[in-house]
Amino acid sequence: MPIREIIRRLIEERHAEDATASVEEPEVRLAIYDSPLAAPRVVSLSGDDFETLIGELAAQTYNYSHERGGRIPFVVIREVVENLIHAYFRNAVITILDNGNTIRISDQGPGIRDKQRALQPGFTTATREMRRYIRGVGSGLPVAKEQLAFLGGTLGIEDNLDRGTVITLSLSRPPAPSGEPPPRRGARPELTSRQKKVLLLIGELGAAGPTTIAKELDISHSTAYRDLRALERLKLVQDKGSGKRTLTEEGIIYLDEVFAP
Repeated sequence: MPIREIIRRLIEERHAEDATASVEEPEVRLAIYDSPLAAPRVVSLSGDDFETLIGELAAQTYNYSHERGGRIPFVVIREVVENLIHAYFRNAVITILDNGNTIRISDQGPGIRDKQRALQPGFTTATREMRRYIRGVGSGLPVAKEQLAFLGGTLGIEDNLDRGTVITLSLSRPPAPSGEPPPRRGARPELTSRQKKVLLLIGELGAAGPTTIAKELDISHSTAYRDLRALERLKLVQDKGSGKRTLTEEGIIYLDEVFAP
């Protein structure tokens, strides 16, 4: 289904005031700052397919930020970029600053009324129509915030100037080298295809146990448990004490290395 038709249905389902307004093909601008004193380089991206547009936006944002030395993980960027569907992509701008370590995603959509709850798992404004295209379980922003926190970063939500929302992802710059070589990381562990899917699912949901993983991946409960234990031994996930596992810092880095464009 064309993305314009998706947006039109979402607006109608929410009974928005401007439900009768024409819907244009979404266009998102990337503003890349190499210096705060110079005008940004601007790249415009558009598309007629939701998944393709989200994937391209996340990939381009990741590439431009990491080319400048940024360290914000791809999985975090995609979670927040996907959230633009809630704003119907209206006047969306993704700004890359601070050598790639600050990414600001702004829009002029309906906005987020309760910003504190938006960062708590389970709270969502996703309509039935939205859940056909995104998970819509209220996990996106909380997952992104938690994964950034593991790396010493922050996620903030503010109102835009007139209407809409601004979400800022920020990571502090790594400390300057002291003259001593940095400690070498071990070789990346070899995971099976199924274990990678388990790790990615935990990254998407924020936390998951054997029951959820077995259901989502259509595997047995015992197989899901064995995979979780294997990932735990590799220090890619950790037990939260309720049977659910979350990503560790090593797990976040692994996902970024494996699934980034």
